[in-house]
Formats: sequence, structure tokens, C-alpha cells
Amino acid sequence: MIQNGAPIIAILLAWTLAWVAPEALGAQSGVAGAGGETVQPLTLDQALSRALENNRDLRRAQFGLVEAEKQVSEAWGNIYPRVDLSTSYTRNLAPATSFLPAILFDPDADPDELIRLQFGADNVWSANISFEQPIFQAQAFVGVGAASRFQALQEESLRGTVHELITQVRVGYYRLLLAQEQARLTERSLERVVESLEETRALERAGLVSEYDVLRLEVELANLEPQLRRAENEARQRERELVTELELPPGTRVEAAGSLATIDLGDLQENTAENRRILELFGFEPPETLEENRVEELFSRARVNSSSIQQVELNEELRQAELRAEQADFFPQVFLFGNYDVQAQQDGSPDFFGMSGQRGYGRNVGIRVSIPLFTGMQRGARVQQKRASLRSAELEVDLAADRLRDELRSVLESTDEARLRAGSQALAVRQARRGYEIASAQYREGISSQLELTDAEVALRQSEFNYAEAVFDYLSARAELDRVMGQMPSPGGAG
Repeated sequence: MIQNGAPIIAILLAWTLAWVAPEALGAQSGVAGAGGETVQPLTLDQALSRALENNRDLRRAQFGLVEAEKQVSEAWGNIYPRVDLSTSYTRNLAPATSFLPAILFDPDADPDELIRLQFGADNVWSANISFEQPIFQAQAFVGVGAASRFQALQEESLRGTVHELITQVRVGYYRLLLAQEQARLTERSLERVVESLEETRALERAGLVSEYDVLRLEVELANLEPQLRRAENEARQRERELVTELELPPGTRVEAAGSLATIDLGDLQENTAENRRILELFGFEPPETLEENRVEELFSRARVNSSSIQQVELNEELRQAELRAEQADFFPQVFLFGNYDVQAQQDGSPDFFGMSGQRGYGRNVGIRVSIPLFTGMQRGARVQQKRASLRSAELEVDLAADRLRDELRSVLESTDEARLRAGSQALAVRQARRGYEIASAQYREGISSQLELTDAEVALRQSEFNYAEAVFDYLSARAELDRVMGQMPSPGGAG
């Protein structure tokens, strides 16, 4: 099983390595479809592997995780020291000048006399290295925690996307199987009617049945032909939907491996290899009975593993961290800083930083303390905003838990109902098949009517599809149950 704590990248690699190499879709030998196209057989394993490899929603979630990881790195940058280097060069085309009273230099000079002085040389160089290390900055330390919470939320979001994708592909695959089954059963029914029609025409020529019996079969055949076309169109639609979900090239023809009408839910070993693999791809085994205490026990497990619950709980932790970050803005900040300066001036042609006698140096270190006193009540407003967001997140957790409990109960009931219905329909199929065999034999011997034969054939076709539909409902409910329980099927299963 894929558990809550498993690294999400390992999940994706496990699926991909398990199937994409030995069972790549393009490696399968295709079969010709009805229109002459090449139809590729597609197993459920291959469908899941292809989806996890190419799905755009999954790739977008992966990019969101990368963004969150870099935000954590950015938050740590507020704690590490900061070192900046800046340098500049200025060419004075006309150095700045100023005028000072001459009496400053010559006490005997005229008080109104001014002396023109030039400040600066033709070339001015400067360089500065500054260093700053936070000693106490509460908001920075809390910000690292908030960024880590966001990263955890994105990791869980990616896990939830994987679960949703696997569930969608599984249900889409089952829908294609059901549509294919409808087309196959309708085609088989049409073949039986054609066979009966040929026999009835022969009996009519022999004078053993009336023309009315032939007409009834011809009418039934005419009704079945458009039903077959409609079933084939439905199968093509489900096929296109799955091709789009798997992001296969447009126009790709696939056929889902397996048959819902022949799946035996009671005995795994009585199934074909394709059907057995379909039944093995379950992540959670539902209980035999649905007592209240058992449902509550399953809810406790689902609350721990369900991605939807984990996401809302991590969102609550993130809002709590954001509130603490805003509250930390009320604390003073203490920084250690230092500077190293180099200044140089020179006349004439530029000479990089001149000679040693033309340079000046400056060095200083210190501690800076910043105490927030008044910011126009912005900080208090931001704190109240974050507190409201936290209260909303807390309500969301409670609501998500209630919805999960209801969803779990509904899915368990659907699973149980579909399993019981499949058992009843399996018995109905056996009885309908036996009834058709009896009606066919009696009709050929002339001791039953063509109407009885038609009724037996319709009953057989309907019971076979009802069984396939019950199996589809069971498989779909099991896929939803895996998602609710947060336990996806393992790629390392038998088969």
C-alpha cells in the first residue's frame, strides 16, 4: 500500500518502473479494428503507468512542490548573513569647485576676497563591502516554519493529485470495459438472432412454422442492428475519453484488456490473467459487515490516511504559522553589521584605484536595534486577518471530517450493494443461459414457439449486461473506497 508518509517521488518512480519498461504501450502488437485502424490492447497497469508519467495536472502539482521547496530556501536566507559588494568609478569631466573666503587662509586678506577651490580629481574610485547578520529577528525564524508548512501542504497536495488521478483512470478504464461489454453482448445477441432467423426460414420452407415467426425475428434483428451501432459509438466515446485522460496521441485506438461479463468476484483464481489483475489492483479490502463500530474504526484510519483531510489539517497549521509570523513583527530586531570602504581619487588618465597615496580606507562594525513603535495600526489589522483565516481553516477541518465520514459510509454501502447485486446477477445469468438453451432446443423440435425463444434470448442478453453493470459498479466503488481511505493499490502486486 502507498502510505501517508511515503515520499511522493518514490511513489511515482515505483509505478513507472513497475510497468512502463516491460509493458510500454507502443510495444504491444496491435490488432485491426472494425474500420481497419490498429487497436492497441491496454491493460489497467499500463493505463495507470501512462497517466502517472504524462498527466498535466500531476506535472503542475510537481512544479508547485518545487516552488514550495524554493520558498523554504528563501526563508532560510533571512537567517543567514548577508554580504554585499559595491564599487563605482566616476570620471569628472569638470571637477566640482567651490569658493571660500580668502581670510580663512590669510588673515590679512580682504574680507570680500574669495578663493576658488576644486573638490575631487578627474577620476574617482570607490568600493564597499558590507556585512549584516541577524542576531534576533523573530519574524525570520517563524517564517522558516511557515514556509516548511507550505512545503508539507504542497507535498500532500501532490499525493492527493496522484490519488485523484489513479481513481479517475481506474473508473475511466472500467467505463470503457462496460461499453466494450455492451457492444460485445449486443453483437453476440445479434448473432444468436441471425442464427435463429436462418433456422426459422428453413422451418418455414419446410412448412413447420408460419411466416409470422420469420417476421418477428426479422423485426428483432432490425431493432438490434441500431442498438449495436449505438453500443459501438458508446465504446468509442469512452475510448476517446480514456485516450485523452492518458494524453495519448489523438486518434489512438485502444482496447481495454479484460471482460466484466466473465469476472468472477467470488474466486480470484477462476478468472483469466487480465481479469485477475483487475481484481488484484485494490488498495483496501472492505469489511464483510458494516456495523457502526467497524465504520467508526475505518473512519479513524481514513482520517489519518486521506489526502483531503491531511491537506485541510496542514492548511490549518500553515495559517497558524502565518499568524505567529505576523505577531512576531511586534518584537524588536537586532542585527550585527560591518563595513569596509576604499576611496581613491586621481587626475589624468585613469589608473585603477591609483597609487597607495591616493587611497583612503574606512572600517566599522556595530549593532543595530530596531524597535517597532507605531505603524499606523497596520500590524494589528494584519494579525486580525490571519486570525480570521485560522478560524476559517479550523472550521474547514471539522467540515472535511464530517464529509469524509459521510462519504466513507456511502462508498461502503455502494460497495456492499454492488457485490450482493453481482452475486444475484451471476445466478440470473446462469439461469437465463440455461433457459435459452432449453428454448432453442424445444423450438428446433417444434414444441415451443418462436416468441418463447425470443423472450429467452432477450432475458439472456439483459441478464449478462446487468451482471457486467453490477461488476462495474463494484469496481468503481472499490476505486472510490481506495481514494477515501487514502490507500492506493501497490504496483508490486502479484500478476
